[in-house]
Amino acid sequence: MLGNIAQWGLTAFVLVAAAIGVLFVTRGTAVRRVRGVGVDGVPVGVSEPDFAATVALLAGGVILPGNKVELALNGDGTYERLWADLRSAAESITVQMYYAEPGRVADQLSKILIERALSGIAVFLLYDAFGAGGLKRSYLAAMRDAGARVVAFRPLRFRNLWVVQNRSHIRGVVIDRRVGWTGGFGVDDKWLGDGQTDLAWRDTNIRFEGPAVYQLQAAFAAAWAEATGELFSGRIAVTYEEDGVEAAGLLATAPTLGSTAAERFLALSIAGAQKKLFITNAYFAPDHQMLHALERAARRGIDVRILLPSQSDEPLIVSAARSHYHALLKAGVKIYEWQGEMLHAKTATVDGVWSTVGSSNLDWWSIARNNEINAIVLSHVFADEMGAMFRNDLENSQQIELESWRNRSLRERLNETIAGVVEPML
Repeated sequence: MLGNIAQWGLTAFVLVAAAIGVLFVTRGTAVRRVRGVGVDGVPVGVSEPDFAATVALLAGGVILPGNKVELALNGDGTYERLWADLRSAAESITVQMYYAEPGRVADQLSKILIERALSGIAVFLLYDAFGAGGLKRSYLAAMRDAGARVVAFRPLRFRNLWVVQNRSHIRGVVIDRRVGWTGGFGVDDKWLGDGQTDLAWRDTNIRFEGPAVYQLQAAFAAAWAEATGELFSGRIAVTYEEDGVEAAGLLATAPTLGSTAAERFLALSIAGAQKKLFITNAYFAPDHQMLHALERAARRGIDVRILLPSQSDEPLIVSAARSHYHALLKAGVKIYEWQGEMLHAKTATVDGVWSTVGSSNLDWWSIARNNEINAIVLSHVFADEMGAMFRNDLENSQQIELESWRNRSLRERLNETIAGVVEPML
């Protein structure tokens, strides 16, 4: 009897693996170490002239000059500016969004897109079928009736089973191929506010003009082609902002076998740090290779600081992150926990010159399984702003000390152990 059950179980597993694609539920070899080509083997530092070219070649993130880049913090610093940009559209709007729920933000977005579509503007909305599954059919139909093209990305279909676990976690808005937006924000009321009061989520977004906008548009075009079979094409006249002093680009990442572009980008950035590495992330559950890279950076004298949430909409992820605190703290990494409602930002800045703001979390799904987008900026001016933002956030955070952490309760340790077991699925 038990033998038959085991046989049926094995058969079911084989069939599911075949339907999904066994190569997409396993991973190849992750990046274990970054080694420079040469006698000394030292990786390229982020401040060296060759670093941007190294990232372009190994991760696909091409940095171009002549961009104007602005930080947009929380809902108060994002939505009104975004709404104004959308209302100014004279030619086209493309929106790719992972997370959306009914509410004031969703209603305002729909109102503007409908008005623009009725005015003859080409409007395209691509929403993730899982992350935005809470949107009502009537909500989507109203935009379609106005002339907007509204399409779900990777809906649950038999033909899509092999990629159903790979979601588009991207947030990307492009207006007239002139203005781009990305970051951690979504279409939901929990992002409204200042990020500190009234249960508002703390998030960091980025608005930019210049050549990097075309890279964000290209990422949308690739996703739209997968969803519809329709590939955007056109005559491109890349414009460089006269007051655009930042060199910037967009890194679009997707699942693959072996190491991913996201993984290679992170590995290069950590290994290239020579002075300081400040990371803020909402969902911290990286693989052991990434953890060891952070530990090695701290041991070689880099000022490594990580800001993480103290509470989350996914409580298990907090315990998973805490399961790594002891090893990180022993290596010299400084860890802080945000004391507000929810820290949802995904940012990093290295050596006061290299920065990233985007949708990627430091968990297995973002690094290895999801489509993600991150703005990368090579600029002392922007990095100074990122550093000031990070230090300001630390004022609303609590530093975790090694000695006090060793005295945490047995219950906390048990939660960390359980979370650590299921961490690859988080």
